[in-house]
Amino acid sequence: MKKTIITVVGKDTVGIIARVCTYLAENGINILDISQTIVQDYFNMMMIVDTNHSAKVFGDMADELSALGEEIGVVIKCQKEEIFDKMHRI
Repeated sequence: MKKTIITVVGKDTVGIIARVCTYLAENGINILDISQTIVQDYFNMMMIVDTNHSAKVFGDMADELSALGEEIGVVIKCQKEEIFDKMHRI
């Protein structure tokens, strides 16, 4: 299984989760875990997704999600699980 960590941060608005989840579903990306909070009008979401059956290569997915984030007013970042784990192991 190829896992990717997706983070979404920005000012809370209607439809953030729907837009991100729609993109993932349309590209064959399965959500394994999702956590979201809103703190003083700021939205923060972290997702662990399975990209094994994705129609997109990692770089294209990351670029397209970043562009989607700009469109809806949030910042969306993607990291492969192994890189995320190594960065947070210290």
